[in-house]
Amino acid sequence: MLLNLTIIDLAVVDALDLDLQPGMSVLTGETGAGKSILLTALGLALGDRADSGYVRPNSKRAEVNLEFDLQNAPLVKQWLAEQELDDDGQCLIRRTISEDGRSKAYINHRPVNLQTLQTLSRQLVEIHGQHAHLTLLDKEEQRLLLDGFAQNQDLLSQLNNCYQSWKQAHKTLQQLQKAGSDQAEREELLQYQLDELQQLDLDNFDYQALADEHHKLANLGKILSVGQQQLDILYDNDQHSVAQMLGHCIHGMSELSEFASELNNINALLNEADIQINEAAQQLRRFLENQEADPQQLVWLENQIGIVQNLSRKHKCQPEALPELAQKLAEELDNISHSSERIESLTLDCEKLLKQYQQLAKQVTDSRTQAAAELQQRISDTIKELGMPHGEFLVTIAKANTAEPQRNGTDAIEFLVSTNPGLPAKPLAKVASGGELSRISLAIQVTTSTDKTTPTMIFDEVDSGIGGGIAEIVGQKLRRLSVNRQVLCVTHLPQVASQAHQHLFVAKNQKSAVTSSTVKCLSAQERVEEVARMLGGVTITANTLAHAQEMLESAGTRDTR
Repeated sequence: MLLNLTIIDLAVVDALDLDLQPGMSVLTGETGAGKSILLTALGLALGDRADSGYVRPNSKRAEVNLEFDLQNAPLVKQWLAEQELDDDGQCLIRRTISEDGRSKAYINHRPVNLQTLQTLSRQLVEIHGQHAHLTLLDKEEQRLLLDGFAQNQDLLSQLNNCYQSWKQAHKTLQQLQKAGSDQAEREELLQYQLDELQQLDLDNFDYQALADEHHKLANLGKILSVGQQQLDILYDNDQHSVAQMLGHCIHGMSELSEFASELNNINALLNEADIQINEAAQQLRRFLENQEADPQQLVWLENQIGIVQNLSRKHKCQPEALPELAQKLAEELDNISHSSERIESLTLDCEKLLKQYQQLAKQVTDSRTQAAAELQQRISDTIKELGMPHGEFLVTIAKANTAEPQRNGTDAIEFLVSTNPGLPAKPLAKVASGGELSRISLAIQVTTSTDKTTPTMIFDEVDSGIGGGIAEIVGQKLRRLSVNRQVLCVTHLPQVASQAHQHLFVAKNQKSAVTSSTVKCLSAQERVEEVARMLGGVTITANTLAHAQEMLESAGTRDTR
């Protein structure tokens, strides 16, 4: 249940801290007072897209905070725990929007992405908009309503998992069957390409080592010439070698050390350098002595590198990727070589999955058929209560016009309605009267909501287009709906407003330079005055106030019956 809504610098709302109660709450006020911005704030906090236009003028950012009581929402508690977002049973949602349009979302003070926020929101709040009757014209929405009423979620999950498995197996089977016609040609090509690659001794293939050895042999003359020059400089030149000159330097420093002991450290460093130079010269000499020109090896290396580069260009890949390419070609060749076996295996898999799908689809159809009978009766009864005494609501379930499995089963579901006796039922989209469609839509929403577990439901002017006694019935139904959940309703109808347990009034304040809206929870006397305003318009008489008092008392009395 939603306990508190806090808004800061959002559109026409400067600051708002609103506590909400269990049961049914209504939100009323003059047209343009700002009722819609409260629903906008709720939508933003629950994951709707945001932009900088929502930030109040001269403000850096807008902020919306929601606090929920999860006492009667064990599934939400479990979800929060699984996502490591739980916090001692509380649920705090925070959404901020900066002036540059960027937004941030938090659940229990932890930052989350928009998808996570939306996943949680769907479990906490369900919003029925004033244009819901347009959504209900969509057949997929009709299917969702029926499946929700039938509680088919787990069964549909099994069905769709089976469908995905069948679809993947069927696609692979078709590809193999299609490839069968040119299988021999492809197999011959793959074998030829693999034979070419095997020239490279792929088990021991190291292109970098091959290139390094070729580079060394190709430059061996320079290596020997320059290496010998460096050896002469380091050691072999008796007159001017580094070793000879360093030896003279060490001798001289040794004599000086006898007179200045602080030079001993320098002398030690020179002796270490002498050892290093001698070691370097010996290693260089051994390296040069072991080098031997091998023209045949150089030719072989050049030939191998040429083969590698040709194959790389041919297959449009780097030389280092040739072993991986050979493995892929070998796997494809193996698949083709065993394709007949795979086709047979996949055919059996498809048949098995298809049979399983058909069994699950039948269970879904049976469940929908059983639920449809109850749903259409409930909605028909509600339609009659809403001023359509001859209204009949039908849910038709027919086989979809396809032989292959489909997501969500093989049923074509459609809602039909007949508003006058003797006339055949027609699809909702062909109902002539907008007022009738609004009432039918409201009947569907109220009826399908009774079996849902969402703790908070919001109705945004879903009672538009109705009035009189029908409006009172709508109010009564919304009040009954609030017995097991919290209901928040935006309305212009006094008959609906009088049924609420809590009455919130929205007013616009234009005293300052920037317009702002405020929300106030009305006292008992203030409720009488607001319902009277909704009844009587500009002039409120004693009779109007008495009528408003009677409507409120009647709603309270009805709860005690």
